[in-house]
Amino acid sequence: MASDTLLFLRRLINNPLQVSAIAPSSVFLARAMAEGITPTTGRVVEFGPGTGKLTDGILATGLPRENLTLIELDPIFARHLKDRLSGVTVIQAGADTAPDHVAPGVARVVSGLPLLSMPRAVRQAIVGAAFKILAPGGVYVQFTYGQNPALDDAQLAALGLKVTKGKKIWANLPPARVLYYSRATEG
Repeated sequence: MASDTLLFLRRLINNPLQVSAIAPSSVFLARAMAEGITPTTGRVVEFGPGTGKLTDGILATGLPRENLTLIELDPIFARHLKDRLSGVTVIQAGADTAPDHVAPGVARVVSGLPLLSMPRAVRQAIVGAAFKILAPGGVYVQFTYGQNPALDDAQLAALGLKVTKGKKIWANLPPARVLYYSRATEG
């Protein structure tokens, strides 16, 4: 795990806007992001896994490795994940291209992406891409360090989505809030 922290710090120094966090996600945030995932959930996709802290929380649920796909833009993080996580599919690409790499019917998309540090149109494209691969009833799980969701009301309406606030994870640096995005027409 020390090597994960060193890798994180090197990538933060080399590309602070892309990493956009001061520390890797905590085990507490990883558990909260993985809540609701079970060994029988089906396919799960993670956007922006970085060193794999949230990935570890997902795998701790008992989800079979072959049901997990990681989409990571940074080539160094992607190589690290491929080396560390046998049996998990790792795709080196942007999250907005997920429909080009993942077949529809995914049960859940878990995102560690720093959406609030991205332009408004990019945020919408990423969340929109998630819903192109999510099955009916599927959920997009995102955390934020901010007070509000990354998409404003107009963007949510344009995508036909709603957001539900989940737990605030105080044992994370900085504290983070879990958000659940779902289709407005579903439950």
